[in-house]
Amino acid sequence: MSDRKKPLGFKSIETKHEEERQELARGLHNLDRRSFLKVSAAALGAAAGLGVTPHSFQPVSVAYAQTGPGGAVKAQQFRFAYISDSHLYERTLNDRFVNALMRAVDDVNAMDPQPDFVFYGGDLAQLGKAKELETGAQILKNLKAPLKVMVGEHDWYLDMGEKWKELFGPDQYSFDHKGVHCVVLNSVVEKDFWTERKLTPEQRMGTVAGLDNGVQSPFSVGVDNRKWLENDLKGKGADTPLIVFSHSPLYKLYKNWNFWTDDADEVQAILRRFNNVTVFHGHTHQILTNRIGNINFHGFLSTAWPWPYAPQGLPEMTVQMGRPDPFNPHDGCGNGSALVYPDALVDKVHNLWNRNPITITKKYMTSRGQADKPQVPTLRSY
Repeated sequence: MSDRKKPLGFKSIETKHEEERQELARGLHNLDRRSFLKVSAAALGAAAGLGVTPHSFQPVSVAYAQTGPGGAVKAQQFRFAYISDSHLYERTLNDRFVNALMRAVDDVNAMDPQPDFVFYGGDLAQLGKAKELETGAQILKNLKAPLKVMVGEHDWYLDMGEKWKELFGPDQYSFDHKGVHCVVLNSVVEKDFWTERKLTPEQRMGTVAGLDNGVQSPFSVGVDNRKWLENDLKGKGADTPLIVFSHSPLYKLYKNWNFWTDDADEVQAILRRFNNVTVFHGHTHQILTNRIGNINFHGFLSTAWPWPYAPQGLPEMTVQMGRPDPFNPHDGCGNGSALVYPDALVDKVHNLWNRNPITITKKYMTSRGQADKPQVPTLRSY
């Protein structure tokens, strides 16, 4: 046998990567748990080869005080994981973001003990297409822990949420978990800019996805949803521990990029009578920390890409994450964890991929940034 006919004894990195991509694509045809584990392992192997730390979820520990018999205070604690802003395309167009979401699911499934539930923070799809949402739903079905899902604008404006609701149910709901009342809001309501302009659903979706086009209105919770929120909280005492999930921040950050919720003041007024409220949001793809009165806000990272910080309106308590490396598609993404104390304040750790973690403590929050300042990132901000 000549040298030309001998089988190759090695495979180049490019060949291995292409084989892994093909295996991933084949596996997505029918993602039951067995095939998911197989393609997920391939994805993790590829990530490890790139030196990427395999963490892409947002574990959150919650501990609230409750009053028991005789007035004794007892704390209940639970933990949930948070994944957000995956922006999936159809797998035939782009599998990078599919790969990242599968890593997140695999990371959460590896948690020991398992979280009580997993919260998905919106923008599962990029353009709201049925195949994008179905691919995301297939991947998320492989989570071991129960799943809670919130809608983002990228999931909604192609068919006004029809497919999303078919897959995941109501876009606004609440539930109680171990003494904590949790509220999930649709905070991406838009005024109708498409009917008069006779835009197609695709044009409407593309406009909303653009964010800074100047055509669409700012996001809002809206009159009907605010009434729903008031009714949901009716009869609950001021000492009720309250967690609110929204996609956009429930404050006004930067209007030009639609990092802004237009009726945030009205929503905050509804929440103001509670002693402590914690709001978790996605949408901005970055570390954000804010405190307005009794309400603490925490922005989570994306599994898809980081956004730069807005040129104005940034909460002064935010410790900015460093500028991402443009040659590393996973840089600026990552995970985090938070321990919520009985007074609903948190110690929160942001675990950025390839970076040192940034910790935001309760003391930092209560001193309004004057004490226990986090270490400044080694890389410049952006």
